Amino acid sequence: MNFALAYLAGVLTIASPCILPVLPFVLTRAGQPFRTSTLPMLFGMALAFAGVASLAAVAGSWAIALNQHGRSVALGFVALFGLALLLPALATRLAAPLTALGERLARVAGTEGRTDPRPAYSALLGVATGLLWTPCAGPVLGLILAGAALGGPSLTTALLLFAYAAGAATALAAVLLLGKRLLAWTRRPAASIESLRRGLGVAVIASSLAIAFGFDTSVLTRLSAPTTAAIEQRLLDIAMPAAPSLVTTALAQPASKPLFGARQWLDREPITSESVRGKVVLVNFWTYSCINCLRTLPYVRAWAEKYRDQGLVVVGVHTPEFAFEKDPANVRKAVAALGVSYPVAIDNDYAVWRTFGNQAWPARYFVDAQGRIRHHEFGEGDYAASEKVIQSLLAEAGNAVGPGVAKVSGEGAQGAPDFANLRSPETYLGHARTNGFASPGGIKADAPATYEAAASPRLNQWSLSGSWTVAGEFAVSQQAGGRINHRFHARDLHLVMGRVPRSPPVRFRVTIDGAAPGSAHGADIDAEGYGTIGDERLYQLVRQDGPVKPRDFSIEFLDPGARAYAFTFG
Repeated sequence: MNFALAYLAGVLTIASPCILPVLPFVLTRAGQPFRTSTLPMLFGMALAFAGVASLAAVAGSWAIALNQHGRSVALGFVALFGLALLLPALATRLAAPLTALGERLARVAGTEGRTDPRPAYSALLGVATGLLWTPCAGPVLGLILAGAALGGPSLTTALLLFAYAAGAATALAAVLLLGKRLLAWTRRPAASIESLRRGLGVAVIASSLAIAFGFDTSVLTRLSAPTTAAIEQRLLDIAMPAAPSLVTTALAQPASKPLFGARQWLDREPITSESVRGKVVLVNFWTYSCINCLRTLPYVRAWAEKYRDQGLVVVGVHTPEFAFEKDPANVRKAVAALGVSYPVAIDNDYAVWRTFGNQAWPARYFVDAQGRIRHHEFGEGDYAASEKVIQSLLAEAGNAVGPGVAKVSGEGAQGAPDFANLRSPETYLGHARTNGFASPGGIKADAPATYEAAASPRLNQWSLSGSWTVAGEFAVSQQAGGRINHRFHARDLHLVMGRVPRSPPVRFRVTIDGAAPGSAHGADIDAEGYGTIGDERLYQLVRQDGPVKPRDFSIEFLDPGARAYAFTFG
């Protein structure tokens, strides 16, 4: 991914409702000099966001906890700033320490009489705003963060994030300059300016409350999804053609070479470049415990069946996320259970992933009969458009294809999500990538410890109780009776689980708001909430059939040895 693309995606955030909580903080600088007030604030905001996002993407739970504390401090600071806009006497008192510090520094530097506390004050406000700013993750930001999580810390990731934040800061700067010109044009009297300042103070306090109650990461995320995602995807199509030369080279290899350089195929001879020459190829990157991948499978299966005789070859590339997904026996069992009949390449070393320059799960690449990638998609949705791409490529290759699209209905975890009521993000339980952990005392990484459940968890917080060891990828229960609690807001709740190798199956029981789930039980438990961990996979534990609202989920493991990897929702 190039820096210009990241910058442009940042500029696009101005069209997204996700920018709303930031606007009041930034607009307070509209009446101040740009160079000494607005610019330091925007720079501080971009720097803080890039730094926090880098840590969240590549660091462990300590960075997540540090960010949570930083957000709390920043929230208090900007709320105090809002009060200062309402109360001029408070503003004077708050500015006094910065003014005194500037005078001391001026005396040391020999520049008495030329001090200006605004740059430092504005930069501090910008850092606080950056800590609070959680832009909705569209395709571009999602790819940056996914690449960071997969590839580890790098200067490139930090610079890409800074370019994204700088793009957003540029858009905000344009809004500020426009606002400043409007103020100058209207030539408002001093009384009106005072009313405007007080109005901004109210807006700052209101934004602080919105962030404190999580509206920036729930309601605004949902509103922003359709706003800029389509534009960002078009930018990706233009700027990231998915390394077509690499794929074309793979298709042009001698007949004996495996397709795309895949070293292992599940229960079959390798598919060769020669065997697909002149055919349309759909390459589906997936991994069997990924909920987004599971929900796309019914469509990919339907296309493979419907267009097989018209020249479509579907190839599944199974690139694992968790260690247990690298075991071919586990993949074989999952493929059989999921009804996948098309060829599957085992990509444990990410060789095919790198050939395509892929960035995320699931991902679909559409290769025409000449071996060129003509289209690619990341994530779920837009299935009718995907099928039309298949039809168009088959028609170009001389195949007669009807205009209709496949009728698809997934069952269990493969069913369509309820995005309208989705307020909870994917949550990893291993210390390497977790967030929202609320047990007192935090996580004791890689060591047995006794935990207590959080007394009053907020939305999207989770906690442990009982004896657990939290490893990098998962949390493992050491004794019977261990619990995981999670306060969530979604129709469906899934948990990727397994058991300690060579241990017997682990029994568990689920409750919702302290009671048996009843008709809200998922496909892998009964109405009383009982289930058993056998295979390492994704388990659907909750599917609500009534109004969706915040719920307290609890799972108690009746035997030791359970491994819990990640919550996902739908």
